[in-house]
Amino acid sequence: MHLKRIMLIIGFILVVIGLGYAIYVVFFTQQGFNNPQSTTTTETPTGSQFPTAGQGTGTSTVGTPSDRLPSSNEVPDTSGAQGTTDSTGSSPLVNQLVEQPISNASSASNGGVKFYNQADGKFYHVTATGAVDALADTTFFNVSSVDWSPKRNEAIIEYPDGANIYYNFDTKEQVTLPQHWESFSFEQTGDKIAAKSIGFSEENQWLVVSDPKGTNVTPIEPLGQNAAKVIVDWSPNNSVIALSRTGESLGSDRQEVLLLGQYGENFKSVIVEGRDLRSTWSPNGEKLLHSVYSAQSEYQPQLWVVNASGDTIGSGRKLLNVNTWADKCAFADDRYVYCGVPRILEKGSGFVPALADAAPDDIIRIDTQTGLKQQIQTDGVHTVDSMFLGDSGRTLYFTDKNQTGLFQIPL
Repeated sequence: MHLKRIMLIIGFILVVIGLGYAIYVVFFTQQGFNNPQSTTTTETPTGSQFPTAGQGTGTSTVGTPSDRLPSSNEVPDTSGAQGTTDSTGSSPLVNQLVEQPISNASSASNGGVKFYNQADGKFYHVTATGAVDALADTTFFNVSSVDWSPKRNEAIIEYPDGANIYYNFDTKEQVTLPQHWESFSFEQTGDKIAAKSIGFSEENQWLVVSDPKGTNVTPIEPLGQNAAKVIVDWSPNNSVIALSRTGESLGSDRQEVLLLGQYGENFKSVIVEGRDLRSTWSPNGEKLLHSVYSAQSEYQPQLWVVNASGDTIGSGRKLLNVNTWADKCAFADDRYVYCGVPRILEKGSGFVPALADAAPDDIIRIDTQTGLKQQIQTDGVHTVDSMFLGDSGRTLYFTDKNQTGLFQIPL
């Protein structure tokens, strides 16, 4: 019996040691956001490997008091400071410009808005005066995604079956692009596009750049196993063409994001404090507004802003103390941003964003330098799906998750 008791004690000790090691591996050495092939070398990567963190340094500080902006409880209530008012002078009006179901709305370079009408399969332009005109008589059935040229009246149109076309709405020119290309983004001049070229095998998956008609193709970076970790998004200053979540492992709630250029630039990296990275560039391309969720935020999305150009990449990082997603936001200029912010946000909504689809949004104007937040008082109840500025910043446009059409708020 004495020997049996000793063996039980030894077994118990071994189990405790094993559990302790397992906890250490899971919570302190997690590799979930690391490039599985990364090394510490600074040489140009080959195969399916992106540049490693050795080719850039990011900030490593977490949310200290110096990089946190005041919450809405710490700033003056200036509700209603923006927007036009109705005849009683009480609150800005939300105008519904289009009632039909639409998608892929974007501001037009010549003013107004361009969008795809899901009801009749045609593309339209809403002028600054509110007139709605068809961009072309051609019908495009069942469009899934559109990337608009920032300078010309042209677009890359994607379909659910993987088919892609370039279309010029002025000349009616149509060019079929490779079916294995996806996730398009225009350069700000409109002369080039970036995309993911997803071949059948991993060695044939690349980040590429070409002209909008798909010629003069240049392979930029091999994607390999990391295609899903790359966000193709050409910065307004044309320096960055994509963001890649393939940096060093920093734990379960932190990621190192690499900024990729078209000429193999040795950019610094950016540290983000969570998962589900969503981002939008400031108009001059100097800053990156982004949202992530983490245990610290009870798995709700949080907005951050960080410098993302040149030698300042990774610096000036600020927590804006706003719980929403970056794709519900739009920059008015290089300092101010408008966002749809859910009035009620459940814990864990970062995992399941659809939890907020039924929640009404407040539309908030945020000063990214001071943290000042101004609520735009609106009539009606809306849940923002997408948002953008038009008419030289004089008009805020948005689409609603629960109502069809296009909405406008004069500023």
